[in-house]
Amino acid sequence: MADASFLVPQERYLKSGIHIGTKFKTKYMSHFIYKTRPDGLSVLNLQKIDERIRLAANLLSAFEPEDILISCRRENGWKAVKAFGKAAGVHVFAGRYPPGILTNPALENYMEVKIILVTDAWPDRNVIKDAKNVGIPVIALCDTNNQANDIDFVIPCNNKGKKSLGLFFYILAREFLRNKGVLGTAEEPKFTIDEFTEE
Repeated sequence: MADASFLVPQERYLKSGIHIGTKFKTKYMSHFIYKTRPDGLSVLNLQKIDERIRLAANLLSAFEPEDILISCRRENGWKAVKAFGKAAGVHVFAGRYPPGILTNPALENYMEVKIILVTDAWPDRNVIKDAKNVGIPVIALCDTNNQANDIDFVIPCNNKGKKSLGLFFYILAREFLRNKGVLGTAEEPKFTIDEFTEE
């Protein structure tokens, strides 16, 4: 497939390891898997990853930034989600999700949002549970070993690697701002990928 149709050059995707899965695969994730390497690691389909990032950006840009919450319990993604929050102006939790902030209006830090994105369905399960209780749709980054219970939209990718998460949130921020009309269609953002990626 020609590079032109990808959101970033194919080589950049490959360098970040966004397509490298785990040795475990769930039934749900099997249709996103391109092949299994001789060492047992599953490889995700790059076209499907790219397609789903594009769809997620379109979906998120239908909402106002203050109606979006990004949650990331996994430390490898903290820098990336904070950079996304700064670029897109959305709410983010990098670290422990404070229970009840979506479900209990009596709490000081209670918030009402309309859509949630989590970086990993397992460590971020408390956010997903709260979202389900109040009927908020959930987008989740899912690796080959993730289950898709209570998730409305799955983005297949390596959701554990710093480079992979950095690239994912960089592309998402750029596409979100383009869809919102903040950036021109081919305009590059002022932020760089390094601001999203841990060394």
